[in-house]
Amino acid sequence: EVQLQASGGGLVQPGGSLRLSCAASGLIFADYSIGWFRQAPGKEREGVGCIYVRDGSTYYANSVKDRFTISKDNTKNTVYLQMISLKPEDAAVYYCAAVRREISTNSWYHKAFRPNYWNYWGQGTQVTVSS
Repeated sequence: EVQLQASGGGLVQPGGSLRLSCAASGLIFADYSIGWFRQAPGKEREGVGCIYVRDGSTYYANSVKDRFTISKDNTKNTVYLQMISLKPEDAAVYYCAAVRREISTNSWYHKAFRPNYWNYWGQGTQVTVSS
């Protein structure tokens, strides 16, 4: 059974940084893409970015490009979301998700940014950006 455990959320001031973790189990890590999504109150869940674990290719939403970085640790079956220069509009519950597919630039921008593309979900972790 595929399980995802997101952690690392918290309260941070505008301009601050935070690193989220997504620990995966019950899967062959390299066969999967791991995505990060977020959902603010009253808004739809939106794709933040993802990584294809096998080759480390990453893709990001335009709203977070240059501020967020996704990385992985194969020894820990864990994917990270490093967030810098956080803004109040980044505040949301952040989720990680998994799908047993290679994500490409084309598939990210046309399909994979949508939550329904992904098969497995972790519980969310709250990120609050406030002074």
